[in-house]
Amino acid sequence: MTPTTEAAPISDGNVRWGILATGGIARVFARDLSMHGHRIVAVGSRSLENARGFAAEFDVPSAHGTYQDLVADPEVDAIYVATPHTFHATNARAALEHGKHVLVEKAFTINAGEARRVVELASERGLIVLEAMWTRFLPHMAFVRRAIAEGRIGEVRSLHAEHGQRLPTDPAHRLNAPELGGGALLDLGVYPLSFAHDLLGPPTEVMATGTLGPTGVDLSVATILRHAGDRISTTYSSMESLSRNTAQVLGSEGRIEIGSVWYAPARVAVYDADDRLVDAFERPVSGRGMQYQATEVERLIGAGETVSPLLTPDDSVAVMATMDQVRAALGVRYPGE
Repeated sequence: MTPTTEAAPISDGNVRWGILATGGIARVFARDLSMHGHRIVAVGSRSLENARGFAAEFDVPSAHGTYQDLVADPEVDAIYVATPHTFHATNARAALEHGKHVLVEKAFTINAGEARRVVELASERGLIVLEAMWTRFLPHMAFVRRAIAEGRIGEVRSLHAEHGQRLPTDPAHRLNAPELGGGALLDLGVYPLSFAHDLLGPPTEVMATGTLGPTGVDLSVATILRHAGDRISTTYSSMESLSRNTAQVLGSEGRIEIGSVWYAPARVAVYDADDRLVDAFERPVSGRGMQYQATEVERLIGAGETVSPLLTPDDSVAVMATMDQVRAALGVRYPGE
């Protein structure tokens, strides 16, 4: 069995972080960073009162009452964008235009066109733009990739992943608001679809079906993707019901099972073709595990690099393009598209 003694990454604090928005996900990110030595120097909100409250909670020196003031702050090196999906592109572009590296919450934007324009701007400015798909940076996912690369399950033929939660049904909630990119796909479905891209590459064919809610957002989505080499992935995401949230990768000589909850730090089991357990991996992670993506941003900055091999900007654009195809099959369009 694989040992589980590797320590969580601790930052040297050389990168000065700014956090754009003060909602729930921003608080989880700030908490994980604070636990692991990262330095948060500023926070921005649409309300100075909210910014000051967040700053007091996490001992952040500077609080800004507008996002523009945050991205213009000369003391900030990198900005974490934690606004709703429909604002990601605007906020990321503003940060890049002020010379900041950017970590953008998933889904990266609301469509591939927006994603492409953000990526092009980052490339022009020589800056990092990284999607905050935190799952890709977790230790158990590194183990999964390594097991596949070593041929532990033979030739990968298919994978299945699900992400089902029971989320608010209030029509006024952002998850049910088309104008905020609401629905299961961008909040939940992005996880298994990004996982399929990670292990099998972009799909050559996309099929999807689902159910829509009263406000027009997608409530449940099922996809079948064909990838190069006649490999297949299936995903299911839903904001109507809680699932076990497991994932499987099937190969010609065995399989990999990622336990509940697969997209968070989880146990991984490797079985051979005779259904015998041949290896397992499980590593406790302090906090939620969002510090790993911040560590990758810091590594890139320290190395003078702008593209992470774990999730390139082109990868993020490709995932958005797949989700555009899924939405087209469902008949879902966001206002302004």
